[in-house]
Amino acid sequence: MKLYTYAGAPNPRRVHIYLAEKGIEIPFEHTDIMKRENRTPEFIEKVNVMGGLPVLELDDGSHIAESISICRYFEAQQPEPSLFGRTPKEQGVTDMWLRRIELNLMTPVGMVWIHGSPLTRAVNPNQIAEVADQNRKIVERYFGFLDDQLASREFIAGGAYSIADITALCTLDFAAALLELAHSPDQKNLTRWHQSVSARPSASA
Repeated sequence: MKLYTYAGAPNPRRVHIYLAEKGIEIPFEHTDIMKRENRTPEFIEKVNVMGGLPVLELDDGSHIAESISICRYFEAQQPEPSLFGRTPKEQGVTDMWLRRIELNLMTPVGMVWIHGSPLTRAVNPNQIAEVADQNRKIVERYFGFLDDQLASREFIAGGAYSIADITALCTLDFAAALLELAHSPDQKNLTRWHQSVSARPSASA
């Protein structure tokens, strides 16, 4: 078993943090996305037909792609500590917030990355500045929404740290570091949450 990964990218980082929280150790195979090693014909044919990272290679030679799918595989094998919720209600609420973060934060951040970053211009020469600007505003509004929500609870999905927090942390850090798109320090609840989850040992995994 091994994980094809690239340090610093938000989706691989989700799996790294998840594994660290679980105390699971597996070998990593660094796959350089800047050199497009994940887009070679061999990688697409043998590892991931979509060409994305991360990808988990199982002992039988089969592969599981997509970060949340990889995490769910390990969650089924090692339920504790739970990061997807224990009861049906916890699982439903956690999944609800995970999807909200993916759709309302990760997706617009991704659009800013595609259409507004000089780092992606080489692979997307037809960047549309208006798309980047529009999605920056969406992200900024969602920061405000999260700040309001976190006024009444410690973590994204409630009282327990979960995969929703992992996903939000990776997205916020990526947006701030590579897109100069950070939440406002005046958003005290979001800042408190970010400081708390960033202080966990897994955050540096």
